[in-house]
Amino acid sequence: MKIKEITCKSILVNSHLPGCDYVINPYTGCQHGCLYCYASFMKKYTNHPEPWGEFTDVKINAPDILRKELPRKKKGEILFSSVTDPYLPLENKYGLTSKCLEILLPYQWPISILTKSDSVLRDIDLFKKFKDIEIGLSINTTSEKIQKLFEPKAISPIRRIEALRKLKARGIPNYAFCSPLLPYLLDIENLYKNLKGKINFICFENLNPYGRIRNNILKIIKMNYPDLLPNYQKIFNDRAFYKNYWQGIKKQILALEQKYNIQTKIYFH
Repeated sequence: MKIKEITCKSILVNSHLPGCDYVINPYTGCQHGCLYCYASFMKKYTNHPEPWGEFTDVKINAPDILRKELPRKKKGEILFSSVTDPYLPLENKYGLTSKCLEILLPYQWPISILTKSDSVLRDIDLFKKFKDIEIGLSINTTSEKIQKLFEPKAISPIRRIEALRKLKARGIPNYAFCSPLLPYLLDIENLYKNLKGKINFICFENLNPYGRIRNNILKIIKMNYPDLLPNYQKIFNDRAFYKNYWQGIKKQILALEQKYNIQTKIYFH
């Protein structure tokens, strides 16, 4: 992992994502090495020769820049983060996310945090000082085997589910973010069973056939689940098959929402 300290000119960036006005990315790159990561497009802006998942740039001046930018911005909801993980292992050393949250505290803007790490638990006392905050953990499987294939450097699903339970127990609004939903590999009902009583809501996003991650996905499927390869190829190449498959999954999810009484949000493309 190539680690590089850099400075940034801006940190509170206008967002085009639904549900948030700004994003804060204290880092560029990520240490989790997820093979499906849509944010890999960021590599072209970094001048890094290393593959995505093998470098991280640390924006060491992010808190100072945020302090200067906040008074000039209109109040809005902030997402940590859109193209990195705000609680990746480097956060334990640099604490940029925690420092930015401390700067934001007097402003009381709505905050949303999305991570794959249970390191987020260390800031529970800080979270409780915000009037409008929600913490999400990404989890798209309950199988450690599948997780290791697609997210080789991230923590186990069990640890993420336990982190969600602890957040809920401390009164922190939380959610699970299932993205991407891996076709034929996720036991959706088992996910609901494991999350019941531990979350406020769950979000689902389907596997989008981005060209830049397609080969990564197909390579894993071919090596580990060869019987699924024809259907994955159809999902990536046959628009009618793609549409019908996800319509069926949506119906299944909506039925499970009723069965387990867990508020569900679906963001299928």
